[in-house]
Amino acid sequence: MSVSEQSAVSELPHGEARTIALCNQKGGVGKTTSTINLGAALAECGQRVLLVDLDPQGALSAGLGVPPNDLTLTVYDLLGKSAPHIDEVLIKTTVDNMDLLPSNIDLSAAEIQLVNEVGREQSLRRVLDPVRERYDYILIDCQPSLSLLTVNALACADGVIIPMECEFFSLRGLALLTDTMEKVRERLNPRLELSGIVVTMFDARLLHARQVMARVGEVFGDRVYETVISRTVRFPDATIAGEPITTWAPKSAGAEQYRALAREVLAQSR
Repeated sequence: MSVSEQSAVSELPHGEARTIALCNQKGGVGKTTSTINLGAALAECGQRVLLVDLDPQGALSAGLGVPPNDLTLTVYDLLGKSAPHIDEVLIKTTVDNMDLLPSNIDLSAAEIQLVNEVGREQSLRRVLDPVRERYDYILIDCQPSLSLLTVNALACADGVIIPMECEFFSLRGLALLTDTMEKVRERLNPRLELSGIVVTMFDARLLHARQVMARVGEVFGDRVYETVISRTVRFPDATIAGEPITTWAPKSAGAEQYRALAREVLAQSR
């Protein structure tokens, strides 16, 4: 990003956070990687970012160097009746302007406990509402299923970004996810919208990948981000290092692609 581009985005007004759920019921599509690196790229632009790990696997937390099994307080505790103050759970990441609400396997019990709660679909909204003015963006990493936790994310989100690998089965899953979004929009959250679909782990050498990407473009049109995230070993290496690719390999193609995606997301908020 050039100096002039950085200056332009850093001058965007701060206000109540735009909440975006990164969601796909299919696993292994680069959802957590996209949450980490989009968040880091937005923070690099001067935006105040909160990442929310809403997956009991705790991959988002681990990908930022936070050992999930060593945590004493997580998102799970905030969803309970005797919730601690959110500041007791928030973790400052190694990236300036970017905080984390971590998770671990404890969160797998949340759905059982929430099932009999009044307003159970709004539990996450109640957690996040008090801190929305602190941030410009809240990115929620959802688990790979259309669960009650995912519905909670959709119920408090302004938009949804769908990371999608260019495979035929990913196309089939998009229809189910968009149907779920429509139901949430009708019953729980009328402001929910599809922010966009980002193609991940793309390999231009594969005919099948090119065909699927073309089909996604035909069906969803301008709701597909122009930025395409290529497949590279640098992403898993950065995850092992516990850093976003923007700091671990700042000059890599992957880092530049997520910076480009961040610019597209920022442009949507103007």
